Amino acid sequence: MRKDIENIEDIKVLVDTFYGRVQENEFIGPIFNSKLEGRWPEHLEKMYAFWQTILLEEYTYRGKPFPPHAQLPVEGEHFEEWKRIFNGTVDELYEGKIADEAKWRAERMAAMFLSKIEYFREAGMKPLE
Repeated sequence: MRKDIENIEDIKVLVDTFYGRVQENEFIGPIFNSKLEGRWPEHLEKMYAFWQTILLEEYTYRGKPFPPHAQLPVEGEHFEEWKRIFNGTVDELYEGKIADEAKWRAERMAAMFLSKIEYFREAGMKPLE
């Protein structure tokens, strides 16, 4: 039986495993790798803090998560692949209330990010940084 996500160490395992899979993914990996080339460690640290804040209510994340994603060349199918990898990683590593919340939060974020990306594209605008 898998345990639930309980602490920052669990978050780090989730984030490292997930982004390791993203980097190797033929469909979304090139997008992430080109954007984060040479900056993966910095990005992972930011993601630890983001998920720690969201799931454990330990407020370590400071930032605006949407603007870095606003200009990415992504469509709905990219978000579907991102969710498939994320949910599969969560399910493989953890189970429980917080693990379920992680998947729910990822679903909501993907929908919101896609909606905002489409809005800014259609309006020909860039979001405020």
